[in-house]
Amino acid sequence: MGELSLATLVVIAVNVLVSFKGFSDQSFFNKYKFNIANIKSGSKFQILTSGFLHVDTGHLFVNMLTLYFFANVLIYNLGSFAFIIIYLGSLLLGNLLSFYFHKDESSYAAVGASGAVMGVLYSAILLQPDMMLGLFFIIPIPAYVFGIGYLLYTIYGMKRRSDNIGHDAHFGGATGGYLLTMLFAPWVFESHLLMVLLLAIPIVVLFFLQRTGNI
Repeated sequence: MGELSLATLVVIAVNVLVSFKGFSDQSFFNKYKFNIANIKSGSKFQILTSGFLHVDTGHLFVNMLTLYFFANVLIYNLGSFAFIIIYLGSLLLGNLLSFYFHKDESSYAAVGASGAVMGVLYSAILLQPDMMLGLFFIIPIPAYVFGIGYLLYTIYGMKRRSDNIGHDAHFGGATGGYLLTMLFAPWVFESHLLMVLLLAIPIVVLFFLQRTGNI
């Protein structure tokens, strides 16, 4: 995970270039950010382009740092092409889930690569579930415990809607990474079947809550 592959470098470079353009050009930022009213009016491209914009340098840095730490797990196990597909697929599914939950809120807007990065993180956990992650960069915990716990927290955030975090995009992105990883690496059903089942728990919980009208 200490090397920067070409595929990772390209993804980071695109995020940096687009984000810095948005920092200095408000009309550019507004045109390409995720906005329910604009998407309904025909700007479907925002479902993709908003994933390369960020609110500020701190937002950009955290997302790109997380991507840097986990991208190579995907590239090592699945190759660069699969990494790019999982990244973009997670970005799209994250924003599509946001659209589903906020479709009646015309003023809702969002930006950021968090959905795509969550997809990469969840994919890495599924591919290498024995990884240890540092909670708050200090407390070591198994990667799969973090993954399950974070998505359950995300569901809580989706229910409360009390902050400016795009919890639904995070959840959709993680789900995209989970599903696409199983498509590219069906061997995980044999090698990591327990992890496949455990990581599906939050997805089943969200589906149940949505079906019962509790979210």
